Amino acid sequence: MLRFIVHYGSHLIFPLIFALIFYPKQWKNVYLIFLGAMLIDLDHLLVNPIFDPGRCSIGFHLLHSAYAIIGYCFMLFFSSIRVFGIALLWHIITDLIDCWMM
Repeated sequence: MLRFIVHYGSHLIFPLIFALIFYPKQWKNVYLIFLGAMLIDLDHLLVNPIFDPGRCSIGFHLLHSAYAIIGYCFMLFFSSIRVFGIALLWHIITDLIDCWMM
């Protein structure tokens, strides 16, 4: 239960706090971008079984691969897509914490 709370709290609560602190005038848009970053979990549909609670996403799924993570880091260098990069990297960090908690 703790793992569930930490994982989904990190996906839903931290982004809201981040958006409110760093982008107070645009917090709704930034929060939606963070929520949209969860779409990278669509890569789970490419494997069987789709959901395995004992499987670490990092390094297993296509959009959770080292190459994808490098791409997300690259996004930090461009102000127009920086928030997307931060959101995607936060998603990866959240999934990594989940892997550590297994």
